[in-house]
Amino acid sequence: MCGRFTRIVPLESIVIRFTILNQVDEKDYKSSYNIAPGQNINAIINDGRRNRFGQLRWGLVPSWAKDPKIGNKLINARAETIADKPSFRDAFLKRRCLIPADSFYEWKHDDENKKMKTPMRFQLKSGELFALAGIWESWKAPDGHKIFSCAIITTEANELMAPIHNRMPVMLRKEDEKFWLDPSNHDLEALSQLLIPYSSENMEAYQVSEDVNSVKNDGPNLIKKVRRDNENHIKHD
Repeated sequence: MCGRFTRIVPLESIVIRFTILNQVDEKDYKSSYNIAPGQNINAIINDGRRNRFGQLRWGLVPSWAKDPKIGNKLINARAETIADKPSFRDAFLKRRCLIPADSFYEWKHDDENKKMKTPMRFQLKSGELFALAGIWESWKAPDGHKIFSCAIITTEANELMAPIHNRMPVMLRKEDEKFWLDPSNHDLEALSQLLIPYSSENMEAYQVSEDVNSVKNDGPNLIKKVRRDNENHIKHD
């Protein structure tokens, strides 16, 4: 699954990297070391003419939903079933998005103490931005207000991720982003072929502070490398 990630680069870096052509309000962007479900997160869609940057609530609310709280359960969509699940299939066909990130977190379970979880940070070895594959929806409440929401697509784990968790977010290759965003592209078979594990060779992972466990915490200390000595004491590098 994917339940937490970071995006700490300046807004300008995202505008350049993803060729954003609409006017972006600085107020719509905030870097974060601890992005969590339920928050408004930045995403990129294509309106048929250009890439647009905006905000979507993390937790998909299907257009037919009676209660927007369903979004709390729909933060991820499995690549293997996204084309069939009623909650996701229409968005997969018509409303796909990119979610800029520079790393994501996952928790490693201790084999001896199942309650003990070690937070790990996963990123590209280059430290570059990448795009998580997402889908988005528009939901209209009875009083007329709208909620624009999204879900991050997950796939099976690659070799780096497998010892930590059996799932990982889909990290699209840069050359596939345009194809993914194109709203006129309804080739579900070709789109599904993009939803594969990212190459382990280009990624790295390391342990980080348990402070990341709380969504209330946000700051550069969350991505610092930590290690344990022989007496199991945590040390920051």
